[in-house]
Amino acid sequence: MSHIENIQKLFSKNFVENPLLETFEAGKLHLESGFLVASDPLITPDKQEFSQEFPMGKFSVFIHKERESNCIAYAEIVFGNAEISNWEMALCEGQKLQDLKDEEVYGYPVESGMACFMDKDTQVLLNQLEQDLYHSKGVDFMGIYEEFFHEHFFDENGAIDQYAFLKPYENKDLNIFAFEAGLGEGFYASYIGFDQQGNPQKLVTEFIEIKSE
Repeated sequence: MSHIENIQKLFSKNFVENPLLETFEAGKLHLESGFLVASDPLITPDKQEFSQEFPMGKFSVFIHKERESNCIAYAEIVFGNAEISNWEMALCEGQKLQDLKDEEVYGYPVESGMACFMDKDTQVLLNQLEQDLYHSKGVDFMGIYEEFFHEHFFDENGAIDQYAFLKPYENKDLNIFAFEAGLGEGFYASYIGFDQQGNPQKLVTEFIEIKSE
């Protein structure tokens, strides 16, 4: 079974039914432009957004953990509840499915162990925040992870959680959903579920393939 066929079996319903997965609703992601970035924000701060335009607004994000490892196997954004008729790999501008060979995929690299979803406008704010912190702290600037991300995942007692919503600027609605990416480093594809009218209903990034029965 191909990856996309497995995604179709797992995610085409309004709930995921698989004894190997445990599902959590994490919160809501704010999309202002309708263009979505999925990336490791520490290594690709200027990652190109997907070419597919998504609805604008606030949308539920779900985390699906592999029970055995307690690692995040899938991260899912739900845009609507219409019946899904087909799935396609999420592409960025210039990417063509016909250029792929065998098991090749388009996706994003993770090297820091962390992935994220955010609006393309949020990515601009995150890069602006890094510059602002650098200029305000000078030689004391420890990098965007230590200055911004770290406190949401670790405190003096150790790890807090595997995912978090963060705002680059508190006075703006735009937020980032950051989370541990599967088993860590890798190259991960995302898939979009469309209804019969061609409207996107879901986006799913796969980190650990869990075979559907």
